[in-house]
Amino acid sequence: MAQFKAAQRQLKTNDAIQAPLWISFRSDPAQSVYPAHGHAWGEFIYAFNGVMEVHIDQMDYITPPPYGIWLPPNLQHSSLNRTAVSHGTLYVHESLCGQMPRQAGILLSPALVPAIFEHLRQRPQQENSAAHQRLLQVLLDQLQQAPQVSSYLPHSEHPALMQILDYLHQHPADSSTLAQLARMANMTERTLARCSQKELGMSLHEWRQRLKIIKSMSMLNEGRKVESIALDLGYANASAFINLFKRWMKITPDQFRKLHQAPALRA
Repeated sequence: MAQFKAAQRQLKTNDAIQAPLWISFRSDPAQSVYPAHGHAWGEFIYAFNGVMEVHIDQMDYITPPPYGIWLPPNLQHSSLNRTAVSHGTLYVHESLCGQMPRQAGILLSPALVPAIFEHLRQRPQQENSAAHQRLLQVLLDQLQQAPQVSSYLPHSEHPALMQILDYLHQHPADSSTLAQLARMANMTERTLARCSQKELGMSLHEWRQRLKIIKSMSMLNEGRKVESIALDLGYANASAFINLFKRWMKITPDQFRKLHQAPALRA
């Protein structure tokens, strides 16, 4: 099994946040990491392209566009970019977080949120201008109303299981059976099943389904065709993928794409 190599490039964290509400935009290279850090600002992280993985204890919080991750203030976290990623982060001082979730998780943000992020990225404004601050306040207002889901994809530091999870991240179309994956990591099928349940709180089969849904949301946001996405995720036809997506998301891939297509903001 090709094991994912640990990222070597360490990125600098934003430690000099300049206002109670502040936004930052970055583009990070593949195989780069933000080291563990925390501060008195909560963070809403939105990825324009690519997918970021934020690690908190034994959990991975993944940014599937058009959604983002909410991290409460004073929470130690690190992050990994397996591929190149462009992202924006809204920093919210703890004094403004009274109506934000107390736990980290994915916020199912309305379409106006990515539209404002894109608007601010394309049209930088003076940070202390009234217009800029009004847009940041609108972002906060929208996020305060957004439903939250818990960690979508659990993580494990168990050496053998981590090897398998890294492999599946890199090969989401892989169709190996549980027994085949177990042999790759020098485990028995029964041991791998028990390990998955203990470390992830779910079967490896369920974890693989969640991984496919996460990756498909990013592909849909990029405008990929459903048939192409299905093949890239290892499905023989689009119908099988559509059925899986609808079972997890309660809507079809095309409905998801239309529902979360960001409206344009005027300059």
